[in-house]
Amino acid sequence: MSRGVLASVAASVLFSVLFWYVTLLDPLTGEEIFGWRMLFNAPVITLLVLATGEWRLVRATVARVRESPALAAGMGACATLIGAQLWIFVWGPVHGYALEVSLGFFLMPLTLVVIGRVVFDERLTRPQLVAALLAAAGVANELLRVGWPSWVTALVAIGYPLYFTLRRRLRIDHQGGVWIEMHLVVPVAVWAILAGPHGIGSLGERPALLWLIPGLGVISALGLSLHFLSSRLLPFGLFGLLIYLEPVLLVLVALALGERIAPDQWLTYIPIWAAVGVLFLEGVARMVAGRRVVVSAVASDELAEGR
Repeated sequence: MSRGVLASVAASVLFSVLFWYVTLLDPLTGEEIFGWRMLFNAPVITLLVLATGEWRLVRATVARVRESPALAAGMGACATLIGAQLWIFVWGPVHGYALEVSLGFFLMPLTLVVIGRVVFDERLTRPQLVAALLAAAGVANELLRVGWPSWVTALVAIGYPLYFTLRRRLRIDHQGGVWIEMHLVVPVAVWAILAGPHGIGSLGERPALLWLIPGLGVISALGLSLHFLSSRLLPFGLFGLLIYLEPVLLVLVALALGERIAPDQWLTYIPIWAAVGVLFLEGVARMVAGRRVVVSAVASDELAEGR
């Protein structure tokens, strides 16, 4: 489980870097940034799949899709859901919906916890339950502040959990599934670039984009790969709670960019940060306990050999 926790934390850090990174891509619009992101995601994820020796999963998944029209439709639905999430992440801040996107990320882990309990019959540990209650208190304050969630918030809060649930149900929650989903979105990415106000010509208008855009793809692909890895290694509820680290980091990025937390927002962020702290302490305790078990087992083996 510690591998899953580390993968989730690393993914959250990379996504927070990406949140700052897109501000460097002026004058591109949110749609164009999404297009370039997806266009460079595909080859980077291909390299990662080849480097990790998981190309066999791609072949196996393609073979399953050919044999099952229902699975092909499911893969199309997964590609649509993840494409919408990757689009809203870069579109929201550019078009003045950063608050709604952030609120969606605050709500999403709670949605995942509920799905994990109801759909997968997962039980939370006591620290995880405490973290969930703390996070719920913070989210409740945010809902009181901004009112009923917008369609942007609903897309993030509901779309991502549906996506992860569908992937797990279809048994494509691995790099093979990710590879196919990313390539299904590539045609939409090409259209977003060509239909944008800058198109391919944006690279000539600002030469720095020649290296900034590939960097966007690398950061995005690594973050997604680690994110999907953690979703496979962790129980659904714990995976959902750990995602709270991402919006916390996004807030820190926003502060670094000059934004400020309003006085009535502290009742949102403090409980959520406390929830992340509880999960961190539980993770450390699990790792320490795991090492003690290993040490104890080794000592028992040595004692047995000595006898």
